[in-house]
Amino acid sequence: MKIQVKHIITLALILGVSYLATAGAPPPPPPPPGGGMTPPCWPPPCIPIDGGLSFLVAAAAIYGGKKLYDHQKK
Repeated sequence: MKIQVKHIITLALILGVSYLATAGAPPPPPPPPGGGMTPPCWPPPCIPIDGGLSFLVAAAAIYGGKKLYDHQKK
């Protein structure tokens, strides 16, 4: 049983590291012709949800892993 928990933890770490490695932001788009300033999205205000969402996903994965561990422990 301890081996299964070690495998689950190892898999979770590998998936977490691979997610963090590929979750980089794309490069900014080139400026528009003529140098006009346009907002990055329309209509303003633009509300980013990237940072908080990744923390929420990580917390859910940790919580699910603990629940799985507690269930297997019984």
